[in-house]
This record gives sequence, C-alpha cells and structure tokens, in this order.
Amino acid sequence: MTSTSSGTRPLGPAELGTLVVMAWSGKAPDGDMPYLLVYSLGDAAAGLEAASAAVAELLGSVGLSLGGELTDAAARPSLPLSLLVEGGHAVVTLPGSNAQCTPPPEWLAAVTKRGYAYLVFTSRPWPEAEPGKPVDPEAFTAFVGAEETLNAAAHVVLPARRLRG
Repeated sequence: MTSTSSGTRPLGPAELGTLVVMAWSGKAPDGDMPYLLVYSLGDAAAGLEAASAAVAELLGSVGLSLGGELTDAAARPSLPLSLLVEGGHAVVTLPGSNAQCTPPPEWLAAVTKRGYAYLVFTSRPWPEAEPGKPVDPEAFTAFVGAEETLNAAAHVVLPARRLRG
C-alpha cells in the first residue's frame, strides 16, 4: 500500500520551465481591456509535456480550473495569485514563482482605468516565443486565440495592485 502526502509543495522552475507573461489590450464594448497571457516555454528539465503537466498541477493546486470557467479573484481573496503594476511593469505572482513584463502604454492606461486585467494562464507551452525577442503578431494571435490554448488555461479577472507609499 502506498500513500501520498496531503501537503503541497510549490513547483519550481525546474518543473514549470521558464514562465513568460505578455500583456496586450483589446477592444471591448466598454473600452480597452487589459489582457495578460502567462505560459511556459516548455523548457522544464523533464521536457515539454512535464512542463505542461506541472503548470496544470500548479493551477489546480491553487483552486483554478482549466477550460474557460472565469474566476473573479476579487471574490476569492485567499487565491494565492496576484498582479502588481508598478513603475511601468506588471508582475504576476503565484506560489513559488513569478513572471513579469513591461506592458505597452495602452495596456497600462486600460488597467489603470479598470483596476484589473483579464489573465489567461495556460498550461499549453509555447517554446517558439522566446523572452526578449519580438513575437510575430500573427503567431501571437494564433497562439492566444487557439482553442487548445484557451481550453488548457485558467481564466481569471485579476485585480491590479500597486505599492502603497
């Protein structure tokens, strides 16, 4: 007989691979919507499928489901996922890791106006999109809009926090 520990441990970069966050804004009926995409490059020590499984495990361990059900983080204050917007940067923090980016000015204006961003945190790796290198807009649209990406993602309305001081 085997048993498993009921305690959870944070998954680290070796299991998740490199986490990347990208920010963009899109038109909505009531103005610009600030979006964030978080994905792994799939460069985990155990490979692409292991990175995907680790991201899915991480999201499940914090109570997020994959596949399109929208979670309002403001209604779940204990959700260990947060967004800090400060000094022209956006930082998404989760247990054991974080990912950050420098969003475009229109994204910063939209998140300031709304007070939140729509987060798509997908377990589908995107190894072709390397950090620090420009992403082809058509490739980005194809990846983020793909049913595979959206069905493998947690969808979260994430309040934007700022440093107090």
